[in-house]
Amino acid sequence: MSNKYTIFFVVFISSCSTNSPKSSDEEFIIPEGERTWLAGDHHVHGKYSAKWNLETTPPTPILFGDAHYFTALNAAMAKMHGLDWMVTTDHGGPGHSKLNLEQAYPELLDSRKAIPQVLQFYGMEFDMPSARHGSLIIPKSDKEAEQLYQIESKFNRREVSPNEYLRGTQAFMIKALEHMQAMSPKPILAVNHPARQAPRLNTFTKVTPKKMREWQDAAPNVITGMTAIPGHQAASLNPDGSIDSTAERAEYYGYPTHGGTDQMSAIVGGVWDSFLGEGRKWSVTAVSDSHAHYTEGRTDFWPGEYAKTYVYAKKDYSSVLEAFRAGKVFITTGDLIDSLFVFVSQGERKAQIGESLTNKNSDPLVVTIAFKSPKHKNFNGDSPRVVRVDLIYGEVLIDQKFIEQNINPTTKVVKRFYSKDWKDKQGYKVMTFTLPANTKKGYIRVRGTNLLNELEPEVDQKGENPWGDLWFYSNPVYIK
Repeated sequence: MSNKYTIFFVVFISSCSTNSPKSSDEEFIIPEGERTWLAGDHHVHGKYSAKWNLETTPPTPILFGDAHYFTALNAAMAKMHGLDWMVTTDHGGPGHSKLNLEQAYPELLDSRKAIPQVLQFYGMEFDMPSARHGSLIIPKSDKEAEQLYQIESKFNRREVSPNEYLRGTQAFMIKALEHMQAMSPKPILAVNHPARQAPRLNTFTKVTPKKMREWQDAAPNVITGMTAIPGHQAASLNPDGSIDSTAERAEYYGYPTHGGTDQMSAIVGGVWDSFLGEGRKWSVTAVSDSHAHYTEGRTDFWPGEYAKTYVYAKKDYSSVLEAFRAGKVFITTGDLIDSLFVFVSQGERKAQIGESLTNKNSDPLVVTIAFKSPKHKNFNGDSPRVVRVDLIYGEVLIDQKFIEQNINPTTKVVKRFYSKDWKDKQGYKVMTFTLPANTKKGYIRVRGTNLLNELEPEVDQKGENPWGDLWFYSNPVYIK
């Protein structure tokens, strides 16, 4: 592994505010080596997301029924739009496990050979008992096909359609997760579009925070988190690129998204922060949920065209999955950024996204944020600019009252950075902040936007153009 480093020196002037570090200069290091930020998408549908003829016995799959593309075409478009990895996630149906095993998997193997530049994981959109959907990601191995077949045939809710009620309980979901937790290698299950069916703010139906807590308790190495930026972000675009003023962004027909982000993740002090306030490691991701492109009359972007999930990993299957599971992840829309480092340091000790730092003494905790934007235009032909970065801090409370309310009242934006607050360092925008000396057990996370005056992501109106409302989010750095 390479030990080369890019070294930045950020100079602090003693007359600055009390939020400046005590040291006269702070060494800022970004490692350069095998691990880099790799862009991907864990929610991509193809022709095996079938519709079903239920008048035959057994029911007959109608390929290309709900999604239009061959696996290799999805991979080719992922490559064209800057992705390093993706997951095939066709949803199930009656007997779909056999279709996956006998047809979808061989096609994936061919696609891996045709498009080797994109790491292509085998998986499915798991029809979760008692809930909705999650991206099931199978580790690449010589038994990956059998692993997915076993999970889908035994536990997928729609495998026994139209008798889904037989697998429709939370107890059956826990049984499925316990099975996955016992597997070697272990799969990952990330909850998709968790609040899509929510009728109101803080009112949840099929997918609830309580259920998600129980899922992670049953399979802590399998349930990693949820989608913050869901797919179908092109829902408000007509095939010619004009705006459909009647369309809900991301097809959230009940309660809308905020800046394209699911309410469970968008609201400071809300569900995501409630989980983090329990001391959970809980990651958020961004996806396309691609079925067919909006230029063909559907509601989707190509994988990577609009939303990207970045993992800090080497470009191999095991490293990408390890980083995903560990929460070494940031997400973005519209190619607002393509690199993000968030460090919390105390003296010589340092932790970054997905890692933990123990607060051992009275020395200050210094937060250093560095981001970089692509040099090329995005796929709308724009060059969006980050105009604000928010540093968010919350405590770990483990308070049953707040757990039941799905809130964390300690979570706040502790600093808003604007362009005057950051320095240019070899292509990065670099900024720092010193947390108080008495900082308790908690976490920090970062978000940024191209919107100067929208201090919190606002409710998305019908017909909103997704290209004008861009955000990025880091996953947490944990403070013990």
